Amino acid sequence: MPVRVAVDAMGGDHAPGVVVEGVLDAIAEAGDRLTVLLVGREAEVRAELDRIGGAEGEHLRVVDAPQAIEMGESPTVALKAKPQSSIHLGIGAVKQGRADAFASAGNTGAVMAAALFGLGRLPGVLRPALPGYLPTPTGTCVLLDVGANVEVRPEHLVQFAQMGAVFGAAFLGKDDVSVGLVNVGEEPGKGTDTVKEAHHTLRELGERGALRFVGNVEGRDILQHGADVCVCDGFVGNVVLKLAESVATILPAMVKTEIGRQDLDGPSAQTVGGVLKGMLAPFDYQAFGGVPMLGIDGTVVIGHGGSSARACKQMVLSTAGLVEQNLTARIARALHDSSEATS
Repeated sequence: MPVRVAVDAMGGDHAPGVVVEGVLDAIAEAGDRLTVLLVGREAEVRAELDRIGGAEGEHLRVVDAPQAIEMGESPTVALKAKPQSSIHLGIGAVKQGRADAFASAGNTGAVMAAALFGLGRLPGVLRPALPGYLPTPTGTCVLLDVGANVEVRPEHLVQFAQMGAVFGAAFLGKDDVSVGLVNVGEEPGKGTDTVKEAHHTLRELGERGALRFVGNVEGRDILQHGADVCVCDGFVGNVVLKLAESVATILPAMVKTEIGRQDLDGPSAQTVGGVLKGMLAPFDYQAFGGVPMLGIDGTVVIGHGGSSARACKQMVLSTAGLVEQNLTARIARALHDSSEATS
């Protein structure tokens, strides 16, 4: 049976064109594994389908949503004022069982709020979290939270670690992922009271074998793959993620300047440029497509607002993959088992 993904056709800076194109590409690649409900203003969506040469069929259905929440709108105000938005109706399709998951590159706050109120949290979840991906010399590490929770308590960080370990295992394809706590030093006594208390609890969980906790991870260690999953509050996580993303912008400019200063010939400059391009490829967010809301009672994936057709394609495919991996059920089971062990 194919995975049914409801996709926000109106979400993103370049919607609906790139979304429709990405959806068609995803269906072409996934074949019988995927069915998409394309949720958006019907006339605009159909116009894009005509332009691209796509059409409704066994694996694609257009669902009319007469309203759209813009990127700059206040999430709470927009959700109340636009009950027929593509975000509302897409989440509704999941809640009603007409879709297995929802994916959107639209207003992040609106998607998160709609998912939280429309689908609710998994039993025992204190706060949903957003993971991010960071390239390392040996692969990719998961960082969470990256912006959903800028202020946290120790128990939130502990739960982020538990959910992150489950997601990390699914995303990285590893059974025994390592978990580190982002801090200003390696010693257990370093950091804020919140971080120190979280460290104590995570260490106890590690000693019981509930997860593989490797201790504190300093900022310099994150991109060195100090842990498969690096846990922090959303304020720190967002700063780290945006700083890492800036590398892909800053380095080319610096290299270009240095090539000019070194007066390299054409072939040498091309060689350096090729090496740099290869180095920066892992920083390309379009390769991942989007990130799931961890802790929501359903599969909801949020893409980058500036997503291209390629990024939208990856967003849809990764969403379907998370459903196939039963990520939501695996997180629920892990939290339940942890609760049973401590009761």
